[in-house]
Amino acid sequence: MSAIERVASEENVRRSAVARYFRDAGLSADLIKYGLASAMALALDFSVLMICRQLLGFNHLAAAAAGFLSGLALIYALSVRVVFRDRRRVSAGAEVAGFLLSGLAGLVLTEALMHLFVDRMGIAPPLSKIPTSALVFLFNFTARRRLLFSRGRTA
Repeated sequence: MSAIERVASEENVRRSAVARYFRDAGLSADLIKYGLASAMALALDFSVLMICRQLLGFNHLAAAAAGFLSGLALIYALSVRVVFRDRRRVSAGAEVAGFLLSGLAGLVLTEALMHLFVDRMGIAPPLSKIPTSALVFLFNFTARRRLLFSRGRTA
């Protein structure tokens, strides 16, 4: 077998393994449901931010925190009830804490990526938010699915 045939064969094995993982793990369905739930959480986050800022006169940081926490609460509720079929066998408190910590890690990642794109690379904030949002979405989905919402050992 030539080197090219060997590489092509290895690539086919890798592709079939990835396809099998998506199919067997229900990853595609979870990803779509999580994407829709995330969009709902973002809409709530933004709405609460605007209500707190414009109607209630909150400081922009307090309004942003209220929006973030509202969105986090909604995405948790949707993740538990709609998005993920499986859950680790941990206490409710541990599950909520893990969800909150993954959300805060996503926030830190957001800040780091925005700093990189805007401050270091000179990309406008609205354009920087696009890849940042995509990467943080994938991070949160992967972390939460693997650590909290999958079969296996207790987390």
